[in-house]
Amino acid sequence: MEEKAYKTMSHSGALNITLGVIALAAGIAGGVLLIVSGARLLAVKSKLLF
Repeated sequence: MEEKAYKTMSHSGALNITLGVIALAAGIAGGVLLIVSGARLLAVKSKLLF
């Protein structure tokens, strides 16, 4: 019974680390995309007419 709990805890720990890395990568990629799109908007700001 103790082995089952130990295995479950090790699998959930590995899963948490994996999900953390994926969330970190997605956050960095999203931030870069927001910066790039903001820079493009600022670059064409003077060309817009209202």
